[in-house]
Amino acid sequence: MLEVDNPLDLLQYAGRTLGISDWVLVDQPMIDAFAQTTGDHQWIHVDVARAEREAPVGKTIAHGYLVLSLLPRMNQQIYKIRNRKRSLNYGLNKLRFMSPVPSGARIRLHQKIKGVESVKGGYQIAFDAHIEIEGVERPALVAEPLTLVFV
Repeated sequence: MLEVDNPLDLLQYAGRTLGISDWVLVDQPMIDAFAQTTGDHQWIHVDVARAEREAPVGKTIAHGYLVLSLLPRMNQQIYKIRNRKRSLNYGLNKLRFMSPVPSGARIRLHQKIKGVESVKGGYQIAFDAHIEIEGVERPALVAEPLTLVFV
């Protein structure tokens, strides 16, 4: 894990990979819990028998937004800013779901710094992120998440 004292220290890593997270298992109980929380019960996510018969990958797939929601969990393994008051997710400049994540697959985050800008009370950090699916060439998603860090 990369540890820096303040957000500006991240500028020296612009364009370079900050790190890669540990693998996260996306299993059917996780997918079902997400469906319950969001109310998104499309059969492609929750109907195992139908997905075995009809889904292109032969099994259920994770919701794209479930995969996206795991970004902060994986991000915490990549870098840490020691001298900060708080951090907030600010949004995304870009998001594309590139490949389905089948139930039982493992995913991990690859993250780069795109830029650091001064904002009132802190900094806005832009990242280039992609979430890899183990054994699959194309990523599950590519995104440009934004984080506000207050110092």
